[in-house]
Amino acid sequence: MFKGSMPALVTPFAKGRIDFDALDALVDWQIEEGSHGLVPVGTTGESPTLSHEEHEAVVEAVVRRAAGRVKVIAGAGSNNTAEALRFVEHARDVGADGALVVTPYYNKPTQAGLIAHYAALNEVGLPIVIYNIPGRSVVDMAPATMGELAKLPNIVGVKDSTGDVTRVSAQAMACGSDFVQLSGEDAMAVAFNAQGGQGCISVTCNVAPRLLSEMHEACFVNDFAAARDIQDRLMPLHHAIFAEPGLVGAKYALSLLGRCSEEVRLPLVGATEGTRARIADAMRHAGLLN
Repeated sequence: MFKGSMPALVTPFAKGRIDFDALDALVDWQIEEGSHGLVPVGTTGESPTLSHEEHEAVVEAVVRRAAGRVKVIAGAGSNNTAEALRFVEHARDVGADGALVVTPYYNKPTQAGLIAHYAALNEVGLPIVIYNIPGRSVVDMAPATMGELAKLPNIVGVKDSTGDVTRVSAQAMACGSDFVQLSGEDAMAVAFNAQGGQGCISVTCNVAPRLLSEMHEACFVNDFAAARDIQDRLMPLHHAIFAEPGLVGAKYALSLLGRCSEEVRLPLVGATEGTRARIADAMRHAGLLN
C-alpha cells in the first residue's frame, strides 16, 4: 500500500498566489530523487491558510503531475467531519491514492467521537491514513481505538507523530500486521522503522529527498548501520528546520536550492536570521550545499 519516504509537500507561493509551475517542478524532482510517494496539502502544505478551492487545486495538480509514477496521499483533515468528507471525496474523484486525515483538533472529541468521525470517512471508499499528532490536535488516538478503526476496510494506516516509538508495537498488536505505520517525526524515523514501521511522511524530505529515500531503503533491507549514517548526516538539518515552524524552515532551505520561494502566508512569517544560518550550515553538513 503506502511505504517509504514521502514528503509532506510544501505549497510554493509567488506574490501571494500558488506557484503551480514551481509545484510541478517539485513533484518531478521528488520523483526523480527517489521519493516513494507525495503528500500534498497537509499542515506543511499550509492547508490552514488555503481556501477550499486552492486546497483542491493543489491536490489536482499533484495527482496530474505525478501521473501514477508514485502514490499520492492527499491531505484531507478537518475538525468538521462534513468538511473532511468533502476533501476525501474530492481526493477520490481526482485520482489520489489515499487521504491523510488528522484527528480533529481543538474540539477534542472522545475516543467514541474519533471512531464516528473516521467511520463516516471510511464510507467514501478511499484508503485513509490516520494522522495522530496529539501535540497539535490536543487529542490522542489510543491504540485500542485505532484497532477498532483498522477493522474498517478503508482505514489502512497511521502517520504517527506521538514521538513514542513503543506505539509501533502497541498499534501493530491492536491493528494487525497489514496496518501501515508511518513516522511523522523525521528525527525518529530510523528508530520507528526498526520498531516495525514502514516509512515516514517527512518535512525534511522536501529538501533532501534522495538521502531520505536511500535511508529508508537501507532500513527495509535491515542495513541499519547505513541508515544511521545517513540519519547522522541529516540530524542537524532536522533540528534546524524545526527550530521554527517546519514548513518555514523547509521553504527557506528550498529557496537556497533554487526550488521555490521562501514565501509563506500569515500568520507565519519567514525564518529569522539565526535559523537561516543554522539551516544553511546543516545543509552543508549533509552535503546539500557547497
